[in-house]
Amino acid sequence: MGSITVGVLALQGAFIEHVQLLKIAAEQGSSASQWEFIEVRTPQELERCDALILPGGESTTISLVAARSNMLEPLRDFVKVHRKPTWGTCAGLILLAESANKTKKGGQELIGGLDVRVNRNHFGRQAESFQAPLDLPFLGSSEDTGFPAVFIRAPVVEKILPNQEGVQIDEIQRDETVVAPSRQAKDQAAREAMADQVEVLASLPGRAARLASEGRNIDADKETGDIIAVRQGNVFGTSFHPELTGDARIHSWWLHQVEEAKKQRSKAEQ
Repeated sequence: MGSITVGVLALQGAFIEHVQLLKIAAEQGSSASQWEFIEVRTPQELERCDALILPGGESTTISLVAARSNMLEPLRDFVKVHRKPTWGTCAGLILLAESANKTKKGGQELIGGLDVRVNRNHFGRQAESFQAPLDLPFLGSSEDTGFPAVFIRAPVVEKILPNQEGVQIDEIQRDETVVAPSRQAKDQAAREAMADQVEVLASLPGRAARLASEGRNIDADKETGDIIAVRQGNVFGTSFHPELTGDARIHSWWLHQVEEAKKQRSKAEQ
């Protein structure tokens, strides 16, 4: 299968921390020598990548720098036309959403790839940042108490959108909401990497219990928790910052997904 190159978008935000944890995750695996990790700032560097991480940071700043660096269209092609594995954390999740609200005046550019609408800064200001142990079933069984998820001005997925061709028309009419431009998968390998439905991988528990303790009436079906991790095909997004924890379990899991995606693409192209 050859070497696999994973890029981390290095325009702004916590890209160095991602690279460090990727290296740790690769060393913990059985085939560390097959991986190459690079910082991505140009379309030429992006072209080298088999997979990409969009780091946490400031989503508006990242989108502005990407536009000025002529990176927005190559990023959209990478995610939505070629459908290569992509993971967005916090700001990266916002950029990968097909729709985002609570945007700043004038909005911001989105890349898209996940049929979700996100609410920016759902958990408040940076001073209200917190860490919470999460049960993440997609990581498999573990004796640990939970993944130490760090939330810093984090978004949440507030709505799963329908899978449809073109832009999310219904979302355009919402105040302070921006939508991603439409792109079509390029070839059979790209189409096979897509998925019609968004899979919820994790929610932040405790909301219903907190509201009940405050003596408020709750609807149990609607108060199951805030959606903080989703996947659609090989596009993955998390509200929190695994790169700030020193815990490489999610990076290890994602590298396995990247490896499997590379195998599937190689088969489809034969």
